[in-house]
Amino acid sequence: MPATAAPAACLSKPQPPGAALQNAIFNSANFSSIATDAQGVIQIFNVGAERMLGYTAAEVMNKITPADISDPQEVVARAKALSLELDTPITPGFEALVFKASRGIEDIYELTYLCKDGSRLPAVVSVTALRDQRGTIIGYLLIGTDNRARRAAEVERERLDQVLRDKNTELESARALADKANLAKSDFLSGMSHELRSPLNAILGFAQLLESGTPLPNPSQKASIDQILRAGWYLLELINEVLDLALIESGRVSLSCEPVSLSEVLTDCQTLIAPLAQRKEIALHYPALPGNPFVRADRTRLKQVLINLLSNAIKYNRHGGSVYVTCSERAASQMRISVQDTGDGLSADKIAELFQPFNRLGKQNSNEEGTGIGLVVSKRLVEQMGGAIGVSSTEGAGSVFWIELDLIGAPQFEDHVIEQQLSHTTPVVNGVRLRTLLYVEDNRANMALVEQLIARRPDMRLFGAEDAMRGIALAREHHPDIILLDINLPGISGLQALLILKADSSTAHIPIMALSANAMPREIERGLAAGFYRYLTKPIRVPAFMEALDSALALAGSQQAAGIGRETYDVC
Repeated sequence: MPATAAPAACLSKPQPPGAALQNAIFNSANFSSIATDAQGVIQIFNVGAERMLGYTAAEVMNKITPADISDPQEVVARAKALSLELDTPITPGFEALVFKASRGIEDIYELTYLCKDGSRLPAVVSVTALRDQRGTIIGYLLIGTDNRARRAAEVERERLDQVLRDKNTELESARALADKANLAKSDFLSGMSHELRSPLNAILGFAQLLESGTPLPNPSQKASIDQILRAGWYLLELINEVLDLALIESGRVSLSCEPVSLSEVLTDCQTLIAPLAQRKEIALHYPALPGNPFVRADRTRLKQVLINLLSNAIKYNRHGGSVYVTCSERAASQMRISVQDTGDGLSADKIAELFQPFNRLGKQNSNEEGTGIGLVVSKRLVEQMGGAIGVSSTEGAGSVFWIELDLIGAPQFEDHVIEQQLSHTTPVVNGVRLRTLLYVEDNRANMALVEQLIARRPDMRLFGAEDAMRGIALAREHHPDIILLDINLPGISGLQALLILKADSSTAHIPIMALSANAMPREIERGLAAGFYRYLTKPIRVPAFMEALDSALALAGSQQAAGIGRETYDVC
């Protein structure tokens, strides 16, 4: 015969572990457990429900439903919403609280309970239908958790959001005023940079004139001028880094992440940092990198980060110390670049304070100048490049700052695609001059790639520059048929270079195309609106690249036939 249920008298016997666990759950004071019968009348009201709502179990059991202690307006609103959602009329009341659960639909919602003392308790309620062995609903279980902390957080977040909206409104108003005064173009931060740099330029300029004027300043005057110049250059560095950080934090820095030769970047950094190391009598040790590894990064910003780490390692080193740069391949195809110094090292407390704006870790009174922003900017830049930055240090034994970036293959293209495209080009006619393309790009791998593409066009020659200012100078000197600009360049950006070239009557007629890894639609739209003839994205799609060249050459030819621009073909 099948086993029968144990009589009630057996409940006084020691309970099995499962029953003890069940009792512990129902007696928990951390959440309310309210069980009802099929009609919604409360049958179980646990310790947590008593604590949270203030009622005793005896006051509610077999007397009311959960709807009777819920905000009536919320119950009515829930009934209306469910009626629309499920396309069936639902009566306000207990039915609205359990309707989904009665249909076997998982249901978790927010509800405000009305406590015995008149207070209101926001709660998150999970509802489950209780069924017998035949599947018939015999009741409902409503488990609630206190939602006041989350509600308070939401209120605080809304307050902060409102403060941010108010601040944004103020910034928009300030930017409009700057535009009207012609002190900014379309970027408020750039306008602020201009406003701060203009008076600083005068201070530094006239101070240098005084320093080198005739007659030369006396020792007392020289000391005062030195103080002006030192403070001025420091302020310029501070302005640059603060604005850089502001741009990054506002999400307005657009990085061009692409394959970057780590060997080339480290060589550039070594050249730039060597004079500072010599002045401080610090020995630099660089690694030999077999295989010329490439990492996924923005070349300009990667150099900025490494220069910051190297300059810190030199400035805060001991006299006659050393700086070691090492590279090691990590798991998951990552490269770690480490910069180790032989300085005083950092305590655990100081390490915890790293990467905080304006925090120089007690060095603000030292002879070494600094802003306390460089590491913050470096951290943000590395993270935006998909990498990580960190430090390990021992007091008295120096520090090791490191960054990790993804390894990536060198830029490549499919040779047969190029040949297929070139087969459709027009043959060179005897006597027709070679057309010229100026490519401004700081990534040498990309420069080499375009050089190979242009080498397969017998009608064209390529010459290049690694920064925008050099590119502008070459454009003014040689007047190429086409100019190809990267967007993220050291110094000024490709967009700024475009505006300078378009404003110059000697180069305004030249078709200028962008070639950038900034491939977001808004970036492309911004570039075309600024005046780029075409906006090409990396990696290069060879057929589209060749078609754009042909189109730009046709435009340049029509302008030359019409006598637009000055023709000069002396290309180095």
